[in-house]
Amino acid sequence: MAEFYFAGVDVGSLSTDVSIIDDSGKVLSEIVIPTSVNGSEAAEAAFDSALKLTNLSRDGITAITATGYGRASVAFATGKTTEISCHGVGAHQLFPKTGTVIDIGGQDSKVIQIDSRGRMLDFTMNDKCAAGTGRFLEVMANRLELDLDELSSSKNIQGESAPISSTCTVFAESEVISLLAKNTPREEIVHGLQRSIVNRIWSMVTSIGIEGEVTLTGGVAHNKGLVALLEEKLGLTLNIPENPQTVGALGGAHIARRAYHISLESGTN
Repeated sequence: MAEFYFAGVDVGSLSTDVSIIDDSGKVLSEIVIPTSVNGSEAAEAAFDSALKLTNLSRDGITAITATGYGRASVAFATGKTTEISCHGVGAHQLFPKTGTVIDIGGQDSKVIQIDSRGRMLDFTMNDKCAAGTGRFLEVMANRLELDLDELSSSKNIQGESAPISSTCTVFAESEVISLLAKNTPREEIVHGLQRSIVNRIWSMVTSIGIEGEVTLTGGVAHNKGLVALLEEKLGLTLNIPENPQTVGALGGAHIARRAYHISLESGTN
C-alpha cells in the first residue's frame, strides 16, 4: 500500500518554516530558519533541513503547499494558498475547539475566525505598520540593548508601565529613546511596549469578536509577558502551541493532504 507524505512551506518576512506530516497527520519534522534576503533560497534550505530529519527524499513528498508572503518564490510547491487559511487549519489541528486565531507575525498581525474544520470565516489584519509585530519587538530590543528573551520575560508585566502611545514603529522608537534619556527604568519601558502591543491586538479582536477557544500563533507567542497581559485583557486562557512559528506550515501540510485526497476521489490525480 502506497504511503503518502505532505509538507507545508511558510516563507515569512523573518523566518521560513517547514512542517512534514504523514497521511495520518502525524508531524514527522518541523524546521524554522531565518528568511534572510532570498525567500527562494530559504525555502530550499528549510525544506532540505526538514527532509534530513526524516527518511524521505524530495520525491517521497506527495504534495507541498507554499504559504506566507513569499509563497510565490517556492518553485517546488504543488499548491499555494494564503497564510490566513493555513493558520486557521494549523490551529484547528492542534486545538480542535479553536474558533479564533490570533497570529502575530514578523510584519503583520491577524485575528481570524474559523469554523469547526479550521476554515476561515472572517478575519481582520494589520499590515500597514510593523508596530505590534515580531519586527517591532526586534527593533525595540536593539534600542533597549536587551535580547529577545529579556524582552519577553513575564517579570516585566508587574509594576509601573511607561506610556507608549505611538502606533508606528518609528515613532514608538522615538518615544523609547526619550524615555531612556529621562532614565526611565527599562522594565517600565518593556512593560509599556508589551501593553501597546496588547492594546493593538485588543482593538482588532473587538472589531471581529471572539468565538470558541483562542489560539495564539506566530513567534511572538514565545513572549511570556505579552501572553500574560493578553490573557488578562481578554479575560481567558490562550492556547499556546509548542511550536507557534510552524502553525502556518503545519496548516499548509494539511491543506496539501486534503487537496490530494480530494483529487484522488474526483479522479483528477
